[in-house]
Amino acid sequence: MAWVVGIFGFIAGFAAGQLLLLRMLKDRSREELLNDRGLKWRYGTFNWLVAIGTCLCALATYRHYFPD
Repeated sequence: MAWVVGIFGFIAGFAAGQLLLLRMLKDRSREELLNDRGLKWRYGTFNWLVAIGTCLCALATYRHYFPD
């Protein structure tokens, strides 16, 4: 069951990261979004970190409420 919670947390975190990026990058031009490689690395890494963090929080919450 921990696998299911972890995968759900990861997918939810990835979606949340995309929503955050949508808000953070709303003032950038299309040209800048497509061509700036530094922007891709910085915000792409941010999205993966949000997904991993949410996965870990979901697992910690699961283990708190459903100990072995």
